[in-house]
Amino acid sequence: MRLLIIGTLNGQIGAASQIAIQRGAKVQQVDTEDAALEALRAGKGADLIMADVSLDMAKLIGALETERISVPVVACGVGNDTQAAVRAIRAGAKEYLPLPPDAELIAAVLEAVAEETQAIIHQDPRMAEVMRVADQVAPSEASILVTGPSGTGKELMARHIHNRSKRKDGPFVAVNCAAIPENLLESELFGHEKGAFTGAVARRIGKFEEANGGTILLDEISEMDPRLQAKLLRAIQEREIDRVGGKKPVQVNVRIVATSNRNMEEEVANGNFRNDLYFRLNVMNLRLPALQERPADIPILATHFIKKYAEVNGVPERPLSAESAAKLKSHAWAGNVRELENTMHRAVLLASGDEIGTEAIILTEGTMEAGSEIGGTDAGGADIAGLVGRTVADVERELIIDTLQHCIGNRTHAANILGISIRTLRNKLKTYGDQGFAVPQPGEASPGTA
Repeated sequence: MRLLIIGTLNGQIGAASQIAIQRGAKVQQVDTEDAALEALRAGKGADLIMADVSLDMAKLIGALETERISVPVVACGVGNDTQAAVRAIRAGAKEYLPLPPDAELIAAVLEAVAEETQAIIHQDPRMAEVMRVADQVAPSEASILVTGPSGTGKELMARHIHNRSKRKDGPFVAVNCAAIPENLLESELFGHEKGAFTGAVARRIGKFEEANGGTILLDEISEMDPRLQAKLLRAIQEREIDRVGGKKPVQVNVRIVATSNRNMEEEVANGNFRNDLYFRLNVMNLRLPALQERPADIPILATHFIKKYAEVNGVPERPLSAESAAKLKSHAWAGNVRELENTMHRAVLLASGDEIGTEAIILTEGTMEAGSEIGGTDAGGADIAGLVGRTVADVERELIIDTLQHCIGNRTHAANILGISIRTLRNKLKTYGDQGFAVPQPGEASPGTA
């Protein structure tokens, strides 16, 4: 993991960086927000930023968003300056880390925010065969296309391949082709020169140059515009890219791993994806099976997520009851492993007694076992008929605030359970506050109408 530290904090940051290095992170440090932006523009990428809370966090995070530099920020500060912590979180920081540094807390933040230590948990023979092939081809230089339904862990597989390749000491750079507007994706991939277009305030190194010597993940590549597909094909064939507004090509040495949740043969047949690019990428295809196709993995994944979220939330680690295990195995899991993870996170928060019973297993149909209660409300009657006459906005607001209440105001945990980004959650909570609804703050758990 690549960690960028901004600030000095009278040596406390130095102590934090030493702990991070001991935990396997590659650390670089700068003194100011501007120096951090210069380092990121120059291709010195980071998976996580740890910034002194006394800096202008709103300026820093605003600049990152304006320049589309997607790196989570953790604020840190000496003492218990709660107001500074609140300002940082409101500005968009993912978490606040108090200093002097605690080794276990820093390790937890590195894992929770960067999510780099997640292993591919499996036991089912179908998944074991996919892993065997992945391990066999990982040391090669071949481009790999990872396909499979959403939520099956395609990005995790890409990281697994990188970590077992000859490039493992080089950077791993991920680009979500579906999340970046078409007119900005070229700049994101290949970089741009200052003044190349409106908003290009400085030269920016693209993801291909940032990944030089390592691996670049082109996530959901089937969403890429055909015009840009032609430029990507040239980058693969010639091993060089052209920055937007640049005057000469730049040599790059990267290995490409691409993912898609679509049928790529159909995309090619329908004219949505270039045939020549498909064959360049599809030297080796790894298809990840849907969770329903690997039933032996459901109980061990459920146990893994129970342990993870019990530790994160500071609650007892309870085993699954036999009835709950049977309920999980019989579910269709349209959202695959991601859906199972969210389900177990909810279950950890809702469970009581010695086991995780069926009353805590809320599946995607939105139903619960009859007679169960959340916050004093009979959830057994929360069926479709009970929602008739209410607006979608009202139901969504109640769900979000209730989830935040159960997370004791923790935005990150609530966003994970709801399956939305922390930014989306914060925007919605700001709207609710402006409308006069009381929104739980960290450590609070009793919303109502203001």
